Amino acid sequence: MDILIKPIVTEKMTEQAEKLNRYGFLVRREADKKQIKQAVEELYNVSVSSINTMVYGGKNKSRYTKAGVISGRTAAYKKAVITLVDGDAIDFYSNI
Repeated sequence: MDILIKPIVTEKMTEQAEKLNRYGFLVRREADKKQIKQAVEELYNVSVSSINTMVYGGKNKSRYTKAGVISGRTAAYKKAVITLVDGDAIDFYSNI
């Protein structure tokens, strides 16, 4: 569980899960595909077919306040889109 931070539950990822059997996760930036595959297979008891990873850099943001302009940066993160073998599925809502 050290590698997977949280699942991505959006309309787009839910649609891909239903149609293409793909699921999205936010993962640690240092994790590679082999580690991500092992973590998903152990945690959810499924077989992973393929993994695509994307690293998003942080954006510069600024806002105007009474004290003046405050500028900063959003955090960078890594996203993994995992395709499962046909017949396997992950249910994120079973633990609620």
